Amino acid sequence: MNGNNRKDITPGISVEIVLKADQKTGNLTKGIVKDILTNSATHPHGIKVRLTDGQIGRVQKIYPK
Repeated sequence: MNGNNRKDITPGISVEIVLKADQKTGNLTKGIVKDILTNSATHPHGIKVRLTDGQIGRVQKIYPK
């Protein structure tokens, strides 16, 4: 599942995000969502979130519970 829809993302789920510094390389960082930072219902580049370790990026992949 991709991370373009805000309704698919809730705090506590496991996701892979692309950090701002990694946007050119496409390197993904795995973590647990702490906060959802995007207010709109959808975003073409992925919903922006903060992970529990404090890193911020756009969701590229959502792992089912």
